[in-house]
Amino acid sequence: MHILLTGGTGLIGTHLCRYWSSQGHRITVWSRHPERVPLRCGAGVKGIGALEELRSEPVDAVINLAGASIAQQPWTRHRRGVLWASRIALTEQLLAWLDVQPQRPRVLISGSAVGWYGDGGERQLDENAPPVSEDFASQLCIAWEETAQRAEALGLRVVLLRTGLVLSGQGGMLSHLVKPFRLGLGGPIGNGRQWMPWIHIADQIALIDFLLHSETARGPYNACAPRPVRNREFARRLGKALHRPAVLPVPALVLRACLGELSGLLLGGQRARPMKLEEAGFTFTFHDLQSALDDLLHRP
Repeated sequence: MHILLTGGTGLIGTHLCRYWSSQGHRITVWSRHPERVPLRCGAGVKGIGALEELRSEPVDAVINLAGASIAQQPWTRHRRGVLWASRIALTEQLLAWLDVQPQRPRVLISGSAVGWYGDGGERQLDENAPPVSEDFASQLCIAWEETAQRAEALGLRVVLLRTGLVLSGQGGMLSHLVKPFRLGLGGPIGNGRQWMPWIHIADQIALIDFLLHSETARGPYNACAPRPVRNREFARRLGKALHRPAVLPVPALVLRACLGELSGLLLGGQRARPMKLEEAGFTFTFHDLQSALDDLLHRP
């Protein structure tokens, strides 16, 4: 299978490249820096700087994960434009390219996030739940999904990944949290009651592969483990995995003052459940947060 991947040099993308390459698939990564692709994704992975370079190479599947980091900087007017362009505008470019292909891919798996629901409070959120609140992160995800969904009119099966906090020992948010926690400076954020939908990187890769090969899979899927935890529980479990205390809270007022609207990502949450994945028969390897953290932080 020939797979076109955007966001291929990111956390999830690099893992997908390694996994699918080991399965014998041919991977092409559309990147702003195609010369870096073989170094990040593997020697057998081809990097391209423009979709036109695929003129004579039919693609079987498109995995659209590109997007600037949503939590890296405060949401200034300029930053909002960057976040919007890196998701919606890029997906529109993909659609324009797909529209003129004589032989189109069979499936588009496109990124999104559990932030689609907004701050869900105590509500249990499966894929049938509507957005609870429409902050900027929710609006961004809604627009991203609506744009990707237009590929159905071109004959593609469209799958939307509403991903939670991806836990990996090689990057992502966990790598940023480990250092202060190792120093004994970790703790809950705000009141610690907000729900955190999480997923082990191995399960994230497995479920994307599962959805790629499941011909009946379409629409949104919550890509998170079946057992979300509250933020204070996440802090306690991470401290336990690192054999450190986790009792120093980060006050909500400080976060709001420093990060503005972005603080809502940390102070709010989603009690999301992967109902459609479970109904489809997908089996999670890591249901329990402690076992996931222990696996990632104590792996040789």
